[in-house]
Amino acid sequence: MIRIVVDSSSDYQMSEIREKNLDLVTIAITIGEKQYVDGVDLERNQFYEILEKTGEFPKTSQPSPQQFLDIFLDAKEKGDEVVCIALSSALSGTYQSAVLAKDMAEYEPIYIVDSKTATCNIKVLADYARKLADDGRTAEAIAEQIEAIKSQVKVVAALDTLEYLSRGGRLSRTAAALGDMAGLKPLITISEEGEVAMLGKALGRNKAISHILRHLESVKIDESFPIYSLYSYGTENCEKFEEKLAGKNICPEKRLQIGATIGAHIGPEAFGIIFVEQSL
Repeated sequence: MIRIVVDSSSDYQMSEIREKNLDLVTIAITIGEKQYVDGVDLERNQFYEILEKTGEFPKTSQPSPQQFLDIFLDAKEKGDEVVCIALSSALSGTYQSAVLAKDMAEYEPIYIVDSKTATCNIKVLADYARKLADDGRTAEAIAEQIEAIKSQVKVVAALDTLEYLSRGGRLSRTAAALGDMAGLKPLITISEEGEVAMLGKALGRNKAISHILRHLESVKIDESFPIYSLYSYGTENCEKFEEKLAGKNICPEKRLQIGATIGAHIGPEAFGIIFVEQSL
């Protein structure tokens, strides 16, 4: 059997983890004095509500090598192969923990992919890995294919507020306050280096939506992969965005909610899209 391993930054629902027979490594999140386990005792909406109430910036703790090792040793005992798709090494030490655990397991059929991405982008990769496994591919072949397409999985999102970029130290409080007063909506993506990056800025939601639509017109979407719309907390902006997407004949398969790992930086009412770009 081939085991597909993800961490909770992939923003799967627990029901999906069970349905798709994935192995999950959880990430701990500390808000103020309290620690939570992402996706286990901290639901998405609850996370954003705590974020709004406390004014704190959450701190994430990378999974320990032991968490990966437990899965790897179980796979070794059962003779299973493993494909592990980890949160971007530019955002967390999760990938390094997985690599260390593989060394400790002393078991060759473990293939660890640095996704160079986060949130539901990892879900796209893991779902594809599961499909390839179901089609009879070996773990090595699956890992090679995930490595080949990972840079083609794209996300573009618009933020409703600059406050959370300020809380995370990516923007000064003064700049955030002035930007919010002006109705500035930052557009973000994940760079090929695996970091959260600015794609542009727009004044107001409608211009932010127009900016994303123009960006989508400049790329070729691979329609053999699903397209997802995204939201953080509150769906009004996302619903407006989906209406505009429909006008361009872009129909997301599903609306997905961004979890704590990226959500801490973007706050409520963010919206966006995930797609796979055609290879050159």
